Order: sequence, then structure tokens, then C-alpha cells
Amino acid sequence: MKILGFLIPLAAIFFFSCQPSNQTESAESTSTLDVIDEAVKMIPIQTPSGEFQVYTQRVGDNPSIKILLLHGGPGMTHQQYANFKDYLPQEGIEFIWYDQLGSAHSDQPSDSTLWTIERFVSEVEQVRIALGLNKDNFYLYGQSWGGMLGIEYALAHQENLKGLIISNMMASLDDYEKYAKEVLGPQMPTEVFEELMEIEKNNDFENPRYMELLGEHHYPYHVLRKPADEWPAEINKMMGEVNPEVYVYMQGYSEFGITPGASLAGWDRKSDLQKITVPTLVIAGTHDTMDPAHLEWMSEQLPNGQFLLCPNGSHLSQYDDPEHFFPGLISFLKEVDEMKN
Repeated sequence: MKILGFLIPLAAIFFFSCQPSNQTESAESTSTLDVIDEAVKMIPIQTPSGEFQVYTQRVGDNPSIKILLLHGGPGMTHQQYANFKDYLPQEGIEFIWYDQLGSAHSDQPSDSTLWTIERFVSEVEQVRIALGLNKDNFYLYGQSWGGMLGIEYALAHQENLKGLIISNMMASLDDYEKYAKEVLGPQMPTEVFEELMEIEKNNDFENPRYMELLGEHHYPYHVLRKPADEWPAEINKMMGEVNPEVYVYMQGYSEFGITPGASLAGWDRKSDLQKITVPTLVIAGTHDTMDPAHLEWMSEQLPNGQFLLCPNGSHLSQYDDPEHFFPGLISFLKEVDEMKN
């Protein structure tokens, strides 16, 4: 799966059948996860193209642990964290669902100049300020593309962070592509992988065989390890809300790397990990689209890094290995909280 979205790959599943929603939905109707008693806040974001609104929704209340969740894609939605509500509030942990600009309940301008890493980092910083998050309470969690954005934010503004969680995201897109093509692809039947590579070679991504083959031989093994008809409703809903304009511009079409010409091509922060000194948890799934050995290596490069392996997990380990994912995440949050207080 594409490393980016963190769900990156998931977006592609429905890319040709889904259209982005036209505009920000009202705050009254944005509680798509049926948590209607928590605070929804539309935050104004200043950009080179003017002011836009992004959606946030707070769940829980903890003065010292507030987690801002960065979804994958780019162009996916906060629905990827729907089941956090089933585990974190019971532990007294506050988290904030957040749709990045271009996604779901946030504004969706048609302006490719906005889809840059630097602008998204600026957006996260503006959201932080608007929500009153600071080094005494601010944990940033990013999965897939969200993990990439989390790394970039930490390199620019780590003085504002109490802790960082990088989930299911490698530190190099070239290394991701190598893993996808040299390790994951060959795990498929030979004829299947060869057909997929031929489609990519011909740039024939509208060929229905591409998604058909991935849906049978890739997604249920490395994105979410459940049969397609057992995928959670929230994940299916997220897929239906993907904004392909953002996703394709930044990530491209391929599930085995970044399409040439996509704006994220060549991204690599391996040599910069040592600069991130805040407590950082790196989460991997044994069956992930991201190389778990690479993610463990990342945790070792971070001066205050920890590693959590979800042995039954894939790219969405919170759904297919919650037994390891949530206890590990909760333990890290509480450990840092006790250390800092």
C-alpha cells in the first residue's frame, strides 16, 4: 500500500468510484462517528490562497494528555481513527479528530498550490495554536501520510511537543517503494504481480483489473487484515470520502511507490531523525505495507525513541491488532506524562 496515506493505499481502492464532497458540512452534522456530545470546532486556516476552515472534534478532557490525530492519504479523513473512542476515553486520555484541508468535513479548495508539505505543516501549527495545545499537553499522532507530516512538524516545531507517535510510516519513500516491489509484491502469485507491474508500466491505472487484483491479493493482507465484507463501516465511509485531487497530486496512483511526478516523490528524512529529541513512539505491524524492520531502525535513530510492534497488525493495526496497538500506545502516553509532570 502506498505509504502515504497512511492510509494511502486505502484511498486508491475507491479512487475511481468516489468523488470528494463539495463543501464543509455543518458542525451539527459532522459527528460522523456518533459522538455528538463532544466539542466540534471549525478552525480558520490562513494560506497563500486565502482563509479556509478545517474540522476538529475533541473527545475527552485531560489537561496533560491531548492527542491531535493526523490522518493518512493525503486527502483521507479522521474516520481512520474511529475506534479510538472505544479505548482511549476509558483511560482518561483526550484526543482530537481532525480533517486536514481538502478532506471530508473541512473545506476542499481546488488549488494544487496548497498541497505541499510546508503548507500542511503550517496548517498543523495553526490548529495547535487554536486548540491551545503546548509542550505541557500536546502529543502529535500521525499514521501513514500523517506520520510523514508528523515527522515534518516535529522537525519544524518540536519545541511545542510533549510527545510524538509515528505510526505505520517509513522515513523514506524510496525505501518504501523498494520494500513494496521487492518484498510484498513477490508474496503474491507470480502471474498476479507481473500483471500489476505491467499495468503500472503502461500507466493504465483506470484498468479495472488493477483494483480487482489489489483487492484480492494485497489489501486484505497488508492494509487491513480482514475480508473486505468485514471491514469496519467507518473505514468504508472514509474510503467514500477520499479526495482524489489531493491524493493523486501528492501521492499518485501506484500502490507500489510514488507515481513519477507526484509532489511527494523523493521524500527522505532518514538522516534527520536524530534531530527529533522529544519522546517518540514508532508503531509497526508485522504485515504492514511499511517494512517493520525499517520502523524499528527509525526508533533506534531517535534519541528518545521507542518501538511498538503489532504482531497481528497491518497498515491499520488499530483495527486488526487492537490487543497490542492500544495497550502499547496507552502505556507510552502515560509513561511520558508521568516523566514530564
